[in-house]
Amino acid sequence: MNDSSSRYRGSRALVIGGSIGGLTAALVLKDLGFEVDVYERTATPLHGRGSGIVLQPDTLRWFVERSDTDPTGLSTSTSWVQYLDRENRVVSRDERRWGYTSWGTFYRALLHDFGTEHYHLGAYACGFDDSGERATVRFADGSTETADLVVFADGINSPARERFDPDAVPSYSGYVGWRGTVPLRDLSPVTRRMMGDSITYSVAPNSHITLYPIPGEEGVDAEHQLMNYVWYRNVPKGPELTELLTGKNGFVGAVSLHPGQVQDRFVAEMRETAVATLAPAAAEVVLATEEPYLQVVLDVRSDRMALHRAALIGDAACSARPHAAAGTAKAAADAWALRDALLAADGDIPAALTAWEPGQLELSRQLLDRVMEMGDRSQFLNTWLPGDPSLRFGLYGPGVLYPEDRRPVVA
Repeated sequence: MNDSSSRYRGSRALVIGGSIGGLTAALVLKDLGFEVDVYERTATPLHGRGSGIVLQPDTLRWFVERSDTDPTGLSTSTSWVQYLDRENRVVSRDERRWGYTSWGTFYRALLHDFGTEHYHLGAYACGFDDSGERATVRFADGSTETADLVVFADGINSPARERFDPDAVPSYSGYVGWRGTVPLRDLSPVTRRMMGDSITYSVAPNSHITLYPIPGEEGVDAEHQLMNYVWYRNVPKGPELTELLTGKNGFVGAVSLHPGQVQDRFVAEMRETAVATLAPAAAEVVLATEEPYLQVVLDVRSDRMALHRAALIGDAACSARPHAAAGTAKAAADAWALRDALLAADGDIPAALTAWEPGQLELSRQLLDRVMEMGDRSQFLNTWLPGDPSLRFGLYGPGVLYPEDRRPVVA
């Protein structure tokens, strides 16, 4: 532990939201000396339905700098970014290395480092007060918890966000993401060779799909890997969207529809459209998906992220469309920047939050503006062009993985 963190020994922090962003925040605060408890609204252990995560440096930073866990055991990687046309021909190919993990793999590794003793499931935080010296969180079961610092990392539907910015409510982008995973071993040898070492794009009118290999539940070796994808398709807001999001159980998903819940007729239409519009290799992956699921692509950004002793981070503060592959990276960056501000403030938590907020608000604004433009180019303007460097992944800009003050020195 850094000696300069001694001012926080004996201080208590609450983290509301036990997903990847919340666990990252909990770990860096614990590393500073805080006594940390995490409260997750879900009553059962979390899982990510196999979703893939592109690993940017902020996301991986805990395992690189502070953990005993070997980060190479959490990820797969590829060497190329490529675009395929309707005949499976490579129309653009850049040598650009990226790493990936699965949501579940990464979550379990973070939780292993934090431990389960202070990780509380089934705890729905419904309100909070900040008296100046301490902050108090109220839970739906009637209990309360008081701490020196509260970090809200409770996702795009954060109940706390209204206290920070009442006008920050999610708005629908005009399209959804069809998602799924398929074991690489279930794909044809041609498709495995074509896509096994690449991020692969297939662009269609008003649409595109992105595919890359991620770890499976059994490990990161090739025989266990899954091909992960997200396919963006336009759906008008209103009854058509509501019908699509009505699950087999009769409930309408607000932000997603889980595997096995998408109505069969919509899955059948999606598969037919894949064959008609996507590169054959991409269509093969879609057709092989047993239970595809849906993610609603939404935009929201709070104009406040700090309230005296309370901080708002990750998707709770800014939910950015996935096109820059920066959602988990932004949550982690918020947590690491908060750590740095707390170190600099030498025990003055309100001063730390005041210093931390402007930079993270600006990062949120820049990221959201960029991914909204990217999405519009793909889904409505048809100007998403294969190989365009402005479309590259990166939290801090197209292809930019570090802020200015942390960029690696290249000899």
